[in-house]
This record gives sequence, C-alpha cells and structure tokens, in this order.
Amino acid sequence: MAKKSEDLFRQAQHLMPGGVNSPVRAFTAVGGEPFIVKSASGSRLRDADNNEYIDYVCSWGPLILGHAHPAVVEAICKQAGRGASYGATCELEIELARLICAAIPSVELVRFVNSGTEAAMSALRLARAFTGRDTIVKFEGCYHGHADSFLIKAGSGALTTGVPTSPGIPKACAEKTLIARYNDIDSVQRLFELRGEDIAAVIVEPVAANMGLVLPTHGFLQELRRITRANKSVLIFDEVITGFRLHYGAYQDIADVTPDLTVLGKIIGGGMPVGAYGGKKEIMALVAPSGPVYQAGTLSGNPLAMAAGIATLTALHDKKIYEKIDILCSFLCNGVQDVLKAKGFSYKMSRLGSMFSLFFTDRDVVDFDSVMTCDTKTFARFYRKLLHEGVFFPPSQFETCFISAAHSEQDIEQTVAAIKRAIA
Repeated sequence: MAKKSEDLFRQAQHLMPGGVNSPVRAFTAVGGEPFIVKSASGSRLRDADNNEYIDYVCSWGPLILGHAHPAVVEAICKQAGRGASYGATCELEIELARLICAAIPSVELVRFVNSGTEAAMSALRLARAFTGRDTIVKFEGCYHGHADSFLIKAGSGALTTGVPTSPGIPKACAEKTLIARYNDIDSVQRLFELRGEDIAAVIVEPVAANMGLVLPTHGFLQELRRITRANKSVLIFDEVITGFRLHYGAYQDIADVTPDLTVLGKIIGGGMPVGAYGGKKEIMALVAPSGPVYQAGTLSGNPLAMAAGIATLTALHDKKIYEKIDILCSFLCNGVQDVLKAKGFSYKMSRLGSMFSLFFTDRDVVDFDSVMTCDTKTFARFYRKLLHEGVFFPPSQFETCFISAAHSEQDIEQTVAAIKRAIA
C-alpha cells in the first residue's frame, strides 16, 4: 500500500470501527489494507496516492452510467443550489415515482426511503400488517440489509427456525424467521406445509447477487408465486440490485412473475442514498398516513437523490446502453474464462446482463451450499494481484461485479491482460 492511503487508513481506524462505514470495505476477506479513494470518473477510481483502477464495483451497483456522469452531476448541482432538503414534499419525488410506477407495472404506489435496508424492513412490516401474521421466510445466502429479521442464518435443518448471525438480535426475532434454500422449491413447500398459516411473507432476491451472482433455476420464481398465492402470503421481490440493471424495469418483468411488493434502491438514486418499496394499492394503502402502518423519515424523498435518480432513469431510456454493457460483460467473461481455462483453474463463471461473478470452485453454483465450496484463499491471492495490476473487483469472493456504460472495449482488454499477469 502506498503511504498516503496507509496513513489515512490508520487515522480512520482511530475514528470509525475498523476504519470503515461498511465492513466489506476493510478488505478483511482478501487480506491487505484498503486503499482510500480520492476521486472517480467514468470507469476509473483514483486513490489518495494517485493510483488508478478500472472499477468493477461501481459503488456496489448504483453507478450503471459510471462515475460522475455529466447529466447526473448537473442534476445534483442544480438541485443543491435550490436546497438539499426541505422536510416537505417536492415535485421531484412525484416525477421519480411516476417513472418507477410506469416502468414496473406491479408497483402501483411507491414510498421512498433512504436505503435498501430501510425499504426491505418497511416492506416486511407492511406484509405482516396486511396478513395479520408474524413469520417470514427468507433464503440462505440472500441479503436484504441489516435489519434484525434479515441477519438470520439457517438452523440445524431447512425446517428449523433461524439463529442470529449477529449479537444484539433478540431470540424472539429469530424464531419468527424461517430459512429456505435458494433454488430449492421443495424446502419452501415443506415450510408452508408445516407453518403456512403463520407465514406473512416470503422475501427473495429474484436473482441472488449477495453470495456472488446466483441465477434462479427454471420455474423457481414461478413456483414461489404459486405457493405464496395459495397460502395468502405476500411475495416480496428484493430488486435493490436488479431494478433497472438488466433492462428499463425490474427482473420480475423478465421472469414474468408479479410479486405483491417490490424493494428498490441503488440505480434509482443514481449514486445518492436511496431506497423505495412499492406494490399493490390494496397493500400500500396501509402505509401511513393513508393507513395505520407507521413509517417515516426526515430525509425520505431527498431532493438530491430524487434529482440524481431522475437523471439516471432518463438516460437509461436509451436501450443502446443496456445492449452495450451486456456485450462488454460478455466479452470480459469470455476473456477471463479463456485465461483461467488455459491455466487449468477450477472455476465457474456466472453472468447475467452486466453483472458477473467468478467463483473458484468446480461445482455448479446454484445455492448457498455450493457457493461455500469456493476456494476463498485462491480468490484472495487472485484479488490482491489483480488490484496490484490496477483492477478493482469487489473485495470478497461472495459479491457481484458490475459493468457500467462508462466502461470501454479498452477497459475490457486491459482487464483481461491484467488477469493474465495476475495468475501468471
């Protein structure tokens, strides 16, 4: 690590837990110490020591247009001159809500919040109120933020309630969370056979992107819809990552599955803090002040985030953007596979549109158990060498990489060349 980043990280460790404000940024999964970002533009990050990196983290997904996109920067600056926060509704909230509802037919009403965690937490409360039930089903390996109900791992078997994965989570909360296996519809069916009358909601990432990128198997999401509908439970799609990432809309449109509630974030804020949840009018009408389910936020619908989101979604009306990033991602993944295959590595590559993950395992990656067969030590060595070559992948084997519209063919060629050198 160069000296300035090192000095800054030492200062950060005296001021913030672990020196960071989100754990994965500390690089503990890959070893070494994190660089400190100085600036970013397009597809590149620059650290405090002026080292440049081709960025495939893209702020963990929101920056589909790249860093400091001119239209987004202009929208934020223009709005900042008009005020950063009002504490009252502004026209931008209405405009962004209109764009989202028009793009995602299942979202008839939407409520803006400040993060994906807050949106998922609020959707869950709403589902419990709507059904009059307390228990939820989530999937091993899917991540919906750090609210108590979501930081639960599987118990001793698929039919048990979960156990907390973090101190501070009440046992009673864990007892209301049932754990199923992603892509294993039988595990869901068994839970409903035993506890169907208690289950308020099933929440799922329709494309799992927080244990690396794991795609839904054929019929999995359709069966979730059938089971939840038959048991009068709410189906919640967490599309914080997939919303507006694969096309102008949500993955539910591609899968042809209509959830009751949808959780959004990331891209709809254009890089600013944002979250949203929405769905059927009959459910969303329960949210205060229309109904009794209380949820509020001082900065909800923040005009800076709304302006950035509107600018981003407006730019994404150009279908050529999605075509471009899909092609670039295909080129990159093919190039990476050619290099790894030539060197005899055991790996699996998962890709969907402009998202991809490289898993160091010889097993097909379909669920949490298969993801956990990955060789994390090999990934850590690969990661550190790749970073040294000027390529920034997410600092964990269990995260997803992203391509932005700012990436170029030259970026892809340089990345493949860097990977060749990294594994030489």
